[in-house]
Amino acid sequence: IWDIIEQIVIGLNALHEKQILHRDLKAANIFICDKYFTSLKIGDLNVSKCLNTFTMKNTQTGTPYYASPEVWDNHPYDFKSDIWSLGCLLYEISALKAPFRGTSMKMVYDKVKQGIYEPIPKFYSKSLSGLIYICLQSNPLYRPTCDQLLNLIRDKLKLFNLGRFPA
Repeated sequence: IWDIIEQIVIGLNALHEKQILHRDLKAANIFICDKYFTSLKIGDLNVSKCLNTFTMKNTQTGTPYYASPEVWDNHPYDFKSDIWSLGCLLYEISALKAPFRGTSMKMVYDKVKQGIYEPIPKFYSKSLSGLIYICLQSNPLYRPTCDQLLNLIRDKLKLFNLGRFPA
């Protein structure tokens, strides 16, 4: 899972470095290019937008289960909204279900706004749970950037001696 997470964050970071906000990051938009999961690609940029450093977006788009609190509230948003969606995706990879679910969109909205979700299965590490937790901060100011996430992930991969990148 850590290697998969790293690849997704590398791809998201490449988009963000080019000032591209994906706006619909979800499992269905991650493409597996080989049977060993060594090559993943982020796809479906149909609703992506270029974002210069002085603007934020405020149009609602994307998939509701992955939408950040600021998108739900029609507030301006930026790259940190993609980080929220990444947190939802990482949760789904781990728990095999979306973190915020309900029998109505109102129920999903309420859970997103409160940041309420079940813990991932206990057989996963606290590090993985913590990574998801920091991505799913209701306040976007508290969510990490892709660069910060990559540093955390690569430190973890070094512990496992799995990293593809030299120290």
